Amino acid sequence: MQSFSAFSVQSLFFALISLRLAEISFCHEGFCSAPSILNAQPLYWKVTQPTLSPSHLQDLPGFTRSVYKRDHALITPESHVFSPLPDWTNTLGAYLITPSMGSHFVMYLAKVQENSKSGPPPSDVERFLFVLGGKVTLTDTSGLKHKLEVDSYAYLPPNAEHSVQSDASATLVIFERRYDYLENHTTEQIISSTNKQPLLETPGEVFELRKLLPTSLPYDFNIHIMDFQPGEFLNVKEVHYNQHGLLLLEGQGIYRLGDSWYPIQAGDTIWMAPFVPQWYAALGKTKSRYLLYKDVNRNPL
Repeated sequence: MQSFSAFSVQSLFFALISLRLAEISFCHEGFCSAPSILNAQPLYWKVTQPTLSPSHLQDLPGFTRSVYKRDHALITPESHVFSPLPDWTNTLGAYLITPSMGSHFVMYLAKVQENSKSGPPPSDVERFLFVLGGKVTLTDTSGLKHKLEVDSYAYLPPNAEHSVQSDASATLVIFERRYDYLENHTTEQIISSTNKQPLLETPGEVFELRKLLPTSLPYDFNIHIMDFQPGEFLNVKEVHYNQHGLLLLEGQGIYRLGDSWYPIQAGDTIWMAPFVPQWYAALGKTKSRYLLYKDVNRNPL
C-alpha cells in the first residue's frame, strides 16, 4: 500500500508539472515558443514587440525619442502610426521613410492579419520584403508559391506580378524605389534567407557583413545585414553620397548622425541622407544586428 501511494504521488507530481508547463507555454506572431525555462524568444521579437518608452518615462506625456532633421531621422516605435495600406487587404502599415523627408526610396512596416493579401507597387517600382515575425506565402509571376519565415526575404523586379498572403498575423519590413534603368540590364526575382548568405570580407573593420542582393550592375540598391559584438564599432567615420535606411533588429548601441549622438535599440529606424557623418558603436551584453538599405551601382549625376 505504501508503494502504491508513493507511485501515485509521483504520478500526480509529474502531471501537475506537465499541466503547468502547458499553461505557461505561449504562441507569438504565429510561432509557438517553449516554456520560459530557457527564456526562449522568437528571432527579432523586440522589433515586433518593442519597448515603447523607458519605464521611468512612461508617465511623461509627449515623450518620444524620435527626431527628424534635414539630413537624418530617428523614428522610434512609440511614434509609429499604423493605418490601412493602400491596395492591401487586412494589412496595417507604418511608413517610416518616404521621399517627403528627402529620401529616394520608401521603407515601411506591414502588419498582415488573417486572410491578408498584398497590393502591387506602383509602375516601374521594385520591392524588397523581409520577414520580421510570423509566416507569409509569396506567389510569384510564374504562379509558384514560396513560404517565407522569419529572416527570409524576397526581391521583386519592377512590374513583376506577385502577391503576398497570410493566414495568420505576420510583420514585414518593405523597401520600394523607382528602378533606375540601365540599357541592356535587368534584375531577377530573388528569394532567400539571411543564413544562406556568406560572410564577406570587411577590410579594416571588425563587424560581420552579409549582402542579401547581388552586387552586379543591374541592381541599383542592396540590403546589408551587419552584426556587431558588444563593444565593437565602425572604424570609418563615414561621409558619402549614398543614402541609408536602417532597422535595428537586435541589440542596442550609440549612433552618431551629424553632430548628434543617439542611443538606439531594437525596433528603431534611421534615415541617413547623403554626406551626413555617421558612426555606430554596439553596447549592452548581446550582439547588435541591423538591416541596412544602400543605393549602389549608379552615377550620382
